[in-house]
Amino acid sequence: MGSIEAVLDLEKIRADISRLEEEAAAPNLWDDVASAQKVTSRLSFLQAELRRVLNLRSRIDDVRVLFELAEEMADADTRVEAEAELSATKKVVEELEVRTLLSGEYDAREALVNIRAEAGGVDAADFAEQLMRMYLRWAERHGYPTEVYDTSYAEEAGIKSATFTVKSPYAYGTLSVEQGTHRLVRISPFDNQGRRQTSFAGVEVLPVVEQSDHVTIDEGELRVDVYRASGPGGQGVNTTDSAVRITHLPTGIVVSCQNERSQIQNKASAMNVLQSKLLERRRQEEKAMMDALKDGGSSWGNQMRSYVLHPYQMVKDLRTEYEVGNPQSVLDGDIDGFIEAGIRWRKQRETAE
Repeated sequence: MGSIEAVLDLEKIRADISRLEEEAAAPNLWDDVASAQKVTSRLSFLQAELRRVLNLRSRIDDVRVLFELAEEMADADTRVEAEAELSATKKVVEELEVRTLLSGEYDAREALVNIRAEAGGVDAADFAEQLMRMYLRWAERHGYPTEVYDTSYAEEAGIKSATFTVKSPYAYGTLSVEQGTHRLVRISPFDNQGRRQTSFAGVEVLPVVEQSDHVTIDEGELRVDVYRASGPGGQGVNTTDSAVRITHLPTGIVVSCQNERSQIQNKASAMNVLQSKLLERRRQEEKAMMDALKDGGSSWGNQMRSYVLHPYQMVKDLRTEYEVGNPQSVLDGDIDGFIEAGIRWRKQRETAE
């Protein structure tokens, strides 16, 4: 526990909380809404982190006392209670230990997640929508705010693609191990003959761009198209051309946003997504030689997890070998075990290299 506290640097956390409390108390804080939200979000996160560590320290002390009582009283029931609490406390320590492994350049950032249907037709589109729901449910379980920027619906069912943010510190470092190609094997509900179908969906995770990143975009290198937002089945969800699609001509990167009623707001959100994609592109270029030496699981297009619903029930990570026998629980957002295993696996690879 002492080593975890040292890595987390509780004194720095306390100092940051003090500084942020002063900023939050400023009378003109909300003159800049975006900045104010960052200050209050960061303050809330750090306060929760400090409480989490202090509560865990107290909990460890309580477990020690329980074991001492059980020994003094020779009480089997107290001993069972102490062992159960010890097991639960160990799990919390392991979760906190995983957090200390998030030390990458952008790990502390919020996350921008893009999901797209790949091979598999309507089943792939349906699977992509299931993955989107899985991540949104995971965020909801943890109390992390999310915002959906854009959803492109498929004609028959599911989605072609979707982009959303997870607005919590360290969301990028946490979810970045989810990047890659996910595979679903099941009896297709869209096949009249009830045949088994394998389909694929891709997950891309990017760090949300910040003002300090200096991602310069020349307006002359952009093509901006506006159109009417649509919902499932192609039905219109707006009566004006408020949705925005931006194409970055030098790279061919295309982003879109249709969640806001205002064209101006949608363009601002789309620009944020474009900046994140360009930041990631720059980061990948800077580390191109290093990335070329790495294999599997770390880039878009690499198969990293299988969800098997037939002929047996299993979800297995192909990098870490972590697996569970309850796919429905996983698709309902219970993915912490996979994420923790992925973060440990990544750290081991980095250490080995």
